[in-house]
Amino acid sequence: MEEKTPTRQDALSLLKEYNKNESLIRHAYAVEGVMRYCARKHGEDEEKWGIVGLIHDLDYERYPEEHCAKTKEILETHNWPAEYVRAAVSHGWGLCSDIKPESRMEKTLYAIDELTGLVAANALVRPSGSVLDMTVKSVKKKWKVPAFAAGVNRNIIQKGAEMMGVDIEELIEDTIMGMREVAHETGLAGR
Repeated sequence: MEEKTPTRQDALSLLKEYNKNESLIRHAYAVEGVMRYCARKHGEDEEKWGIVGLIHDLDYERYPEEHCAKTKEILETHNWPAEYVRAAVSHGWGLCSDIKPESRMEKTLYAIDELTGLVAANALVRPSGSVLDMTVKSVKKKWKVPAFAAGVNRNIIQKGAEMMGVDIEELIEDTIMGMREVAHETGLAGR
C-alpha cells in the first residue's frame, strides 16, 4: 500500500484509539497548538506540523517501555509518510530513540514537547489557572526551581533551543503563544 497524507481527523482517531488518559490527550493538543503556531511563524506547513504534534506520543499510554518504537510501528502499519514517522520518533532522541532531530519540524517538536509540560504546570498554579495571562518571566522563574514540575527535563528543552538556534526566552514565548490557541482544549483557559 502506498503512503497517504494523513488528515487531522486521521491523527485524532489514532490518538484516541491508543490513548484514553485525558492528560495525555490534553498534552497532545498542547503540542499540536505549539507546533501549528511555530509552523506559521516560520512559513512551514501548519497542517503537517500540527498532525505530527498530535501523534508524537501515540504509543505512550499503552507501551511506555517501547515509547517511540511502537509509534513508528503503528504509523507505518497505517501507511503514514516517512517524514511524519521520523519526526514523531525523533522527539525521543537520546531517551528512547536514536533518531536525531534534523529538520526544523523535528527540532521544534524535540524542544517544545517537555516545555509544554512546564508551561501547563505553571498555568495551573497561577491564580487565574490560565495560560492566557502567562508571561515568559513567570515561566523563567519556575524554570529555576528544580522541584517545580520536576518531571520536566529542562536539559532537553535547552538542548532543543540550541539545536534550533533560538534563546530559551523565545522558545518559551512561542510555546505560550501556541498553547493560548488551544487553551480550551487543554483545560488551561482559566477557572
